[in-house]
Amino acid sequence: MRKLIVLSFVSLDGVMQGPGGPTEDTSGNFTHGGWVTPYFDEFAGKIMSEQMKGPAEFLLGRRTFEIFASYWPTHAADWPDINTATKYVVSNTMTEHEWKPSVFIKGDVATQIKKIKESPGPDLQVHGSGNLIQTLLKHDLVDELWLKIFPVTLGSGKRLFDNGTIPAAYTLIASSVSPLGVIFASYKRAGELKTGSF
Repeated sequence: MRKLIVLSFVSLDGVMQGPGGPTEDTSGNFTHGGWVTPYFDEFAGKIMSEQMKGPAEFLLGRRTFEIFASYWPTHAADWPDINTATKYVVSNTMTEHEWKPSVFIKGDVATQIKKIKESPGPDLQVHGSGNLIQTLLKHDLVDELWLKIFPVTLGSGKRLFDNGTIPAAYTLIASSVSPLGVIFASYKRAGELKTGSF
């Protein structure tokens, strides 16, 4: 079975919304877009390049797919795999797009994603897609979390661990810290949550 990996930029207070720019995602009157930019140095770029160089296919929410589709087809040299790999897009409204190959999913999303995970192919990467991530967490479909934790608090915005979060344990499999204080931490799913008492 192929792994489903969530790659996310997150603030210290758990916000993942609009990391890349002021107009990326302003829903809910979010006004702090672009909060990763001051911390994106050569160190961060190297790790991102390693994580993005595949092989992988992509599982995206509609909004993230549209953002990607407006940029990556004309920047193929920076991330060639994103243009040639299959994009699985979760959307109730979109059924086709000129940015191919793309496959559209609606209805019982969790069941369909389980089938995709069980099919032959490379690992599935999830970028952005905050609403989709809640569905994935709720149905325990996430195998690994590759997080970039930035030294900022935002106070409001869409959170990575929100309404879909279930009790679960994870194991740290890789970590590093950039000169500007960004923590890169990768976790894999590790069974049930354990509790105890002091």
